[in-house]
Amino acid sequence: MHRSLARLAPVVAVLAATAVVAAACGSDGSSSTATSTSTPTTAVTTTVPEATTTLPFQQPQPAEAVWPFADRAQRFDDPVGAARSFAVDYLGFVDPVMGAFQAGDSRSGEVPVRPRADGPVTTVLVRQLTSDDTWWVLGATTPNVQLSSPAALATVTSPVTLAGQSTAFEATVNVEVRQDRETAPLATDVVMGGSMGEMGPFSKAVSFPAPSAGAGAIVLSTRSAEDGQLWEASVVRVAFG
Repeated sequence: MHRSLARLAPVVAVLAATAVVAAACGSDGSSSTATSTSTPTTAVTTTVPEATTTLPFQQPQPAEAVWPFADRAQRFDDPVGAARSFAVDYLGFVDPVMGAFQAGDSRSGEVPVRPRADGPVTTVLVRQLTSDDTWWVLGATTPNVQLSSPAALATVTSPVTLAGQSTAFEATVNVEVRQDRETAPLATDVVMGGSMGEMGPFSKAVSFPAPSAGAGAIVLSTRSAEDGQLWEASVVRVAFG
């Protein structure tokens, strides 16, 4: 279930009133006349448009969380809802097939995701990290793309050396270096491992520009040989040094 925090929308009413009093005194030698003129009081009300600032903008990104972004109002009461949003909005799956939540402990677990019923499984790792008991995504794994370095929560600098093993169509695994608050990658590249169901090693140094955020993720993914849609992904949370 998707929950948005309430908007802060102050509406300010301003009352303005003006009054002018003029007095004129004159004398013709035998008599004097006093004249007073007053303008009516006018009330003016001004409405300030609804503010777009929301509470989450005041919250830092949890150190372990890839998704959702803390500076947005998006929060999830349900772990499957968090996993589906991550699969679609962060990774780019199209209408994924969601499995049931599998609890690891009282506050964490995983959700299997497939691009279609007979597709490979991407396991999305979820946990309740904050006091409001909403669900956050820590990363994702798939057996066909295994990243051994860098490890989760490692601090990386450019270039970052990626090492692991994989199998994919034409041996090609797509790489993205991402930062918090952005779904667009800082950098893209490819690594070449095994193919045709046979795992093979990969190792490559990937350069990326200086990030504006202190943390982000390494995203490795493959695509379907049939229609090019996103097929599976491994996502590892990292900090930037």
